[in-house]
Amino acid sequence: MGFPLALTLCTSFFILLADALSKYWVHTSLPIMSYQFPTYPYGGIAIFKDFYGIEFSITHLINYGAAWGVFGGYQDILLVLRICLILALIVFLLFFNRHKEVVLPFCLVLAGAIGNVIDYFIYGHVVDMLHFVLWGYHFPVFNVADSAVCIGISWLILLSAWQDLRLKKVSE
Repeated sequence: MGFPLALTLCTSFFILLADALSKYWVHTSLPIMSYQFPTYPYGGIAIFKDFYGIEFSITHLINYGAAWGVFGGYQDILLVLRICLILALIVFLLFFNRHKEVVLPFCLVLAGAIGNVIDYFIYGHVVDMLHFVLWGYHFPVFNVADSAVCIGISWLILLSAWQDLRLKKVSE
């Protein structure tokens, strides 16, 4: 069962809007996270501390690379790869996709990718802000667009696993 097109488009637009507004607010309101802020809330805004060993703050971090800053020295190549990925996903969804149930998760991935590409043109880098510390481990700082990509990919993996399970059950 697929989602109505209007719901899918509204969801994608909401993600892009939330991503853009949160990045603009962080970029204009918070200092860039650095080692001069070694303790919670790391130069940002405290949301909660020591909630069963978890800390969460809104901080301002600059990311020149892909996930976790990987390939930060290859920003222009990453931009071209991101744009190619966006175009490939759009072509797939419009012309080749035969499964309505994957449209919304793919649109989540698309909205996140587009949000991070927009950052490149506005700020020259990606603005990250959601900072979790999980039992002493500093989870990589991320943003709304990154969340949408992760949720979309996880959803696609779950759909694939569900499909495999159904096929296995039918063949028995």
